[in-house]
Amino acid sequence: MKEMINIFLVILSLNSDILAQGFKVKAAGIQSFNFEDRNGRNQVTFFSATPLEDITGTANGISGTVSFDVANFAKTIKGILTVKVASMNTGIDLRNQHLKGANWLNAEKYPDIVYTIKEVMNVMQAANNKLEFKIAGNFSMHGVTKEVIADAEATYLDETEQTQKRTPGDLLGVRAKFNIKLSDFGVNNQIIGNKVADNIEVSVNIVGSNKM
Repeated sequence: MKEMINIFLVILSLNSDILAQGFKVKAAGIQSFNFEDRNGRNQVTFFSATPLEDITGTANGISGTVSFDVANFAKTIKGILTVKVASMNTGIDLRNQHLKGANWLNAEKYPDIVYTIKEVMNVMQAANNKLEFKIAGNFSMHGVTKEVIADAEATYLDETEQTQKRTPGDLLGVRAKFNIKLSDFGVNNQIIGNKVADNIEVSVNIVGSNKM
């Protein structure tokens, strides 16, 4: 009987480790990371593939915070990230004007694109300081909010002399990829000479600090 109890306790412990999957780093407890970077190094890339023209654009007007318990990432994560529409750049001035104009994203009326985290799923431990997962959140653009699920990874870097060259504090690097349809958000992709596909591929590459 005692042996069966010990086996049960071991199984329970293993299940608890899986449910409480997190980073194995120096930090402990709740950590909060700020993703505003005045140097513009944080970036969102958006890509449209069409028969006539491929369009790649970027945005670096990124702000927001993400917090979580280091040892229990999936169950405790909260956060909101914002991208300024005015910071979007496709490499062509006239196209940028169309993109931000009243007939398209309408930066004046809807200046921000916002992603609010709802939950994290399918967490896999890629390394002691790296997790891979799916993340679900409310994506708000052009006055419309839809749930968007992204493939993502997060890397926790303890503060070192090397990381301090970027910014003080522990760092959290986040990469994510997802697709959106412009029509889902009331955006008419026919406006710019029918050159923009309805489906847009979005990539996120950002780094936040817990001392900013």
